Amino acid sequence: MAVGIFDSGLGGLTVLDAAQKRLPDVPFVYLGDSANAPYGVRTPDDIYNLTTAATQRLFDEGCNLVILACNTASAAALRRMQESWVPKDKRVLGVFVPLIEALTERQWGDNSPPREVAVNHVALFATPATVSSRAFQRELAFRAIGVDVEGQACGGVVDAIEDGDFILAEALVRSHVDALKRKMPTPDAAILGCTHYPLMEETFQDALGPQAKVFSQASLVAESLADYLTRRPEMAGSGDQSKFLTTGDPMQVSSRATQFLRRQITFESA
Repeated sequence: MAVGIFDSGLGGLTVLDAAQKRLPDVPFVYLGDSANAPYGVRTPDDIYNLTTAATQRLFDEGCNLVILACNTASAAALRRMQESWVPKDKRVLGVFVPLIEALTERQWGDNSPPREVAVNHVALFATPATVSSRAFQRELAFRAIGVDVEGQACGGVVDAIEDGDFILAEALVRSHVDALKRKMPTPDAAILGCTHYPLMEETFQDALGPQAKVFSQASLVAESLADYLTRRPEMAGSGDQSKFLTTGDPMQVSSRATQFLRRQITFESA
């Protein structure tokens, strides 16, 4: 049995790492589309076409379940994929819903009507494509009412992290938080809507101030995945080996991934 995890680059490794710790007996096949990253500045059709191609590659590896550990793909492609592309015996899930469930303190699978929740002013930090899609606001509206969401497109942060330039990444994060605060001075919660951003969580928290609770995705998605596989064990596919695949240069991506997770990671060509 194997579960596929897809990201446009290396950010999804934060989700993979948490999932491996939560589910140590499950093989994971990770695919990073580094040749076409970043997705956050691409058109919805581009994102859809690239995401479906990558997901099919993971299906071919024996994964019945694929997690889109890329907020941009989850925002711009997931619904269209689920409605018209995903085979009946496969599942593709995104990373928004576990985050929103944590934010609204609703249990997995709670389909009751939307209600008032503890947070009122939410800052969303994400890529330009994720912010413009308004997918987060749409999913939130299914579960909560009366929540004001202010999106901040964080251009350049993913590129800086992928390049290993964390000094630049920190400067960009602080600049984007300042821009957000000009629109929403005192958010009481902040969503890190990109799987790269957990690496900068301390910077986001410091820049936002202690009044804002920062929600990051990796551990939340891992816990939701464990719950899902408990309820749907048949969705763990036929694959039996963990591997790392990339559309980019395997040696270069392996080096960056090893730095990213601080343990040896070896990619092969997708």
